[in-house]
Amino acid sequence: MQAGYLYTKELNRNYRVSAPQLNCLITLYENGPMPPSQIAKRIMVKSSTVTGVIDRLEYKGLVKRTRNSPDRRVITIELTEAGGKLAENAPPPIQQKIVDGLKRLHGDKLEQIAINLRLLTHMLDVTDFDTEYPEDTHHPL
Repeated sequence: MQAGYLYTKELNRNYRVSAPQLNCLITLYENGPMPPSQIAKRIMVKSSTVTGVIDRLEYKGLVKRTRNSPDRRVITIELTEAGGKLAENAPPPIQQKIVDGLKRLHGDKLEQIAINLRLLTHMLDVTDFDTEYPEDTHHPL
């Protein structure tokens, strides 16, 4: 959580965007123009949330809405030149840093992380947050 907080502060300070805004920019950079509903699916947020994200990015001049269809209700979101440059040069999302780090691990270290993550997720499912360990995992210490 601390890493996510620091990452968000860095984005706001250095790039003037939030993490969801950066995720939207990167999605458009990697996949090209698309409707808001597709962006929402790719960055795993609700359509109503992505509308606000797009509004703020458009205000900042990083994306633009276009209507290329005979049906004027169909809107496509595309990067502006400034949006493309930001997406290309901004730091990767915090989740990508985790994935990249995990890819560098092998064997016992990766298995130990998996065991501890199962332990943590089990704890979150317990209403009284008892510190007992589940039967099917080994105590990590």
